[in-house]
Amino acid sequence: MEQNSLIRNEAYVNGRWVKATSNKTFDVTNPATGEVIASVTDMSREDVRQAIDAAEAAWPAYRATTAKQRANLMRNWFNLMLEHKEELARLMTLECGKVLQESRGEVDYGASFIEWFAEEAKRSYGDVIPAFSRDRRLVVIKQSVGVAAAITPWNFPLAMITRKVGPALAAGSTVVVKPPSETPLTALAISYLAEKAGFPKGVYNTVTSSNSSDIGKELCQNPKIRKLSFTGSTPVGKILMEQSASTLKKLSLELGGNAPFIVFDDADIAAAVKGAILSKFRNNGQTCVCVNRILVQDKVYDAFLEQFSEAVAALKVGNGLDEGVQVGPLINQKGLEKVKQHVEDALAKGARVTTGGKALEGLFYQPTVLADATPDMLIAREEVFGPVAPVFRFSTEQEAVQLANDTEYGLASYFYSKDVARCWRVAEALEYGMVGINEGMISTEVAPFGGIKESGFGREGSKYGMDYFMEIKYMCFGGIE
Repeated sequence: MEQNSLIRNEAYVNGRWVKATSNKTFDVTNPATGEVIASVTDMSREDVRQAIDAAEAAWPAYRATTAKQRANLMRNWFNLMLEHKEELARLMTLECGKVLQESRGEVDYGASFIEWFAEEAKRSYGDVIPAFSRDRRLVVIKQSVGVAAAITPWNFPLAMITRKVGPALAAGSTVVVKPPSETPLTALAISYLAEKAGFPKGVYNTVTSSNSSDIGKELCQNPKIRKLSFTGSTPVGKILMEQSASTLKKLSLELGGNAPFIVFDDADIAAAVKGAILSKFRNNGQTCVCVNRILVQDKVYDAFLEQFSEAVAALKVGNGLDEGVQVGPLINQKGLEKVKQHVEDALAKGARVTTGGKALEGLFYQPTVLADATPDMLIAREEVFGPVAPVFRFSTEQEAVQLANDTEYGLASYFYSKDVARCWRVAEALEYGMVGINEGMISTEVAPFGGIKESGFGREGSKYGMDYFMEIKYMCFGGIE
């Protein structure tokens, strides 16, 4: 930690590093060791209001910059992230526990959004509409929405920020970022790099606090915030939506999931096992697009279960900074207890453990496979958010689709099949915002990320991501003879 030049303990507001007016701090803990790695300023609602005021004051000048000027600032920021990739990755692993190789991948992934939207800034095209009379001209332009707030989760401390602020900054909006109390250090580190990149004061602000409820309420209810983007649980998303109603704030909500992973009897089983491992155990199962239910057709159920269990048993658990580790700790005790509860419930209702099934020392839990899972189990209805994979059995394609869609969530889904016709049928029938077909890793900056039903609304990444941070203005020119 002492050798990491990116460590910052204060919030970044209006181009300055500031303490909370109360001088309060909160501790950041390494989930792999339980050690306190830093103490960070603990801001109040009044402190955050000052950051919002700074962002609003900076907005007129920033939105007046050209798309190319904004793109150059973002390109500087992108280059600095890659230049400090190793420091960012190690910092990320220390505070959230994910293995170092995954953290390095997240730096690349997170930085890619800044690069992408730096380029998209110059492509926010409008329209000229054929007029309804000869003396008029009809034009549509896009303008920045205003001050944008981003409330981000701990499981992707860097990428969930850049995926939100990238389009906001590209569109000409100023931003206020509220990272989670579990992982503020990565957020502050990239704020430091944003400062070095040359963003004018007030354009980029990061507020840190242990009082998420109070700060969230301020970001929702403050009329100076025109746009709020949130990634987190569905219950919290509903609260934020309700709190934002008084100001009719524009919202993007990327909420919970219950991702199915379907293996049909014509699938490449080895490929399906590999895809399931990648999608289930990335970040120890603690991602919103992680597989939560594995559905396998009767004919290949036993073969898949055997190969999958063998692969899961071979995963190495440990501190994410150690060589060869593939699965790190749970983020906190609450997360560990949830995993235990889901496993105990499944076993009580007839599931059997084919590998794993036990808690280890600290916040670690064995990568686990549960055979003979059924829809009445808790793990079939809720995100386990941990290294537990329940395997369900199905008979027909129709049954698989019905089981997959039998949830209020609709974020990510996956299936494996060699039948092209089936691939089209199932992909179109799955009620999810994203579908991986013979692929377990689907996230990329060039494609839209988001869900349907109670997994939220709005899209991040891709050309569609800019639209959620812009307003459409129609202009009618009259008197043209």
